[in-house]
Amino acid sequence: MADQDDEDFRMALRMSLNTPPEAKRSKPRENVAVVPPIEESPETKNRRLQRELMAAAAEKRILTSTNAVKREKIVSNSNVSVGEESEAVSKVEKMDVNSPVKETAEVVSRVGEKKVLNFGKELSLAEANKLFSMVFGNDVSREILSQWTNQGIRFSSDPETCMGLVQHEGGPCGVLATIQAFVLKYLLFFPDELGKNTANMPTQNLGPSRNSQSDCVTFGNFASLTEDGKARALVQSMVEILFMCGNNRRAVIVTLDGFGEHPDGSEDALNNEMIAKTLEGLPFESGSDLQKVLRVNTYTFQRSASNHLKTVLPFFQSRFGAMLFLISALLSRGLESVQADRDDPSLPLVTAPFGHASQEIVNLLLCGQAVPNVFDGRMDLGGGMFLKGIPLSVEVGFLTLLESLNFCKVGQHLKCPKWPIWVVGSESHYTVLFAFDISVQNENELEERESQIRKAFDAQDQSGGGGFISVEGLHQVLRETNINLPQEKLDNLCSMGFIVWSEFWQVLLDLEKGLGGLKDATGQMGKKIFDLYHFNGIAKSVLNGSQATAGGENPLQRPRLAKLKVSVPPRWTPEEFMAGSSGGGPGGKDAVVEVPQVEPPQHAPLVDCIRTRWPRAVCNWVGDPPSIV
Repeated sequence: MADQDDEDFRMALRMSLNTPPEAKRSKPRENVAVVPPIEESPETKNRRLQRELMAAAAEKRILTSTNAVKREKIVSNSNVSVGEESEAVSKVEKMDVNSPVKETAEVVSRVGEKKVLNFGKELSLAEANKLFSMVFGNDVSREILSQWTNQGIRFSSDPETCMGLVQHEGGPCGVLATIQAFVLKYLLFFPDELGKNTANMPTQNLGPSRNSQSDCVTFGNFASLTEDGKARALVQSMVEILFMCGNNRRAVIVTLDGFGEHPDGSEDALNNEMIAKTLEGLPFESGSDLQKVLRVNTYTFQRSASNHLKTVLPFFQSRFGAMLFLISALLSRGLESVQADRDDPSLPLVTAPFGHASQEIVNLLLCGQAVPNVFDGRMDLGGGMFLKGIPLSVEVGFLTLLESLNFCKVGQHLKCPKWPIWVVGSESHYTVLFAFDISVQNENELEERESQIRKAFDAQDQSGGGGFISVEGLHQVLRETNINLPQEKLDNLCSMGFIVWSEFWQVLLDLEKGLGGLKDATGQMGKKIFDLYHFNGIAKSVLNGSQATAGGENPLQRPRLAKLKVSVPPRWTPEEFMAGSSGGGPGGKDAVVEVPQVEPPQHAPLVDCIRTRWPRAVCNWVGDPPSIV
């Protein structure tokens, strides 16, 4: 009986695929109605439907029996994603008994095509329309569409800025700047891993290659980066972002259809010239246009996703690159989840009238959720209403000029990321700020000590905020803060019967650290000095290192990279700072500490952004002011 069932399955499958059946070995069944070629009796129709159902079951058995082989081939060649394979089986399982034989044949054919071409499945028309409406709304201009469909993800060809992604069109800068921030993370702090196959390594478990400072790449020698190293950093960054959007469970990679003339699906077939030629005149003005050209692959393992992304990287370097990556991130998160993240899901993600990436897009790529605000956590408005902010700490952060104008407040999650890299937002553009040294985020040691002592002093202040305490209160402060004042200094402080904060603070600035004081042998008196670097991906015409002038020959289009020297004085006021520096205590002139002269401070809007992270920062640079527009 089992043999008979197997033979029936094979017979039904061959018939459903329109292949001529072999002669049956068993005795033909009796009472089979002879049906005229035009009409079909109910009995024959029922038998045909049974054969189609058995064909579907047989196809499921065939797919299941070869499942292990297919999965091994997916990992090694990235031919069919796990999600696609399970979807094909699901289609067979759910196939309706009344569906035509042609549908069964199409499922097998489409599965076979994906194994060869590896361009993924189509979006449904409803899903494509919803996606287009979410991103652009229902009344988008051709100018905005042009901005988003003419921006690839490509590195600068200029040696000085070759680590940076070039932006030629306005609009997608939010996408490019966020990818750029992650690329810098890998180039600066994980250079050793870029030479290895680490695609399956969870990025959150990677430790820094250097304890404090990146010495593999320094300012001025970015030209030492190899093309292969930059490509690996780009792939790793994109995969990390997509898996973050997919809650670290999946990543969706969206590419384009229309390359069936290259059935081998090899990397050689996908070259930039061929893709550019194919994309000429390709429409991109509606959800139906998306549905025709987009192909989707879903991955649950980073190695498989990285291997596939390496193969299809030319798609993302094409003029559709920024748009493809945004769609990949949205589908990785899930369209319903994206809408649930937002405070007002009726608005498009690309803002009118200039086509800029919204804060929701930037936040999606920074933290994996399309929340619209930059504060930490959620803000309770009462009545069950909340505003949604950044839910957790992030790898790379965000600063904005709008905070310096008091339009918003950036939370600690974005201000203090794991790595010293920040996307910087202005009213109309996104750029990137970064440091080679992770210690720039360390808290000022003297400021922490000052806060501890001031808190203990204020606790003993019985004057209602007058800034003085009793002798007994001073002894309590000295015990709580482990300060060991020499007897002479202690007697001088207590000679008036009460102790004023300014006098106490002055003594501490002249007291050795070993005794609990804050004396700074460097003479900086708690000032932090470090370097920051600013990258603006907008290409600018330059000639011989200067801005091109009219009549110049062959100006070079390149992004802008600036180095800033930053000094951050401690929190105490300048008067107190100078009082501590000039002595005035019992040491008299011998206690004077010479503070090195600094260059006059320079100002640009970027400095206002930096001061939202380091209050009272003073910045200097050489050449043109760094631009955030």
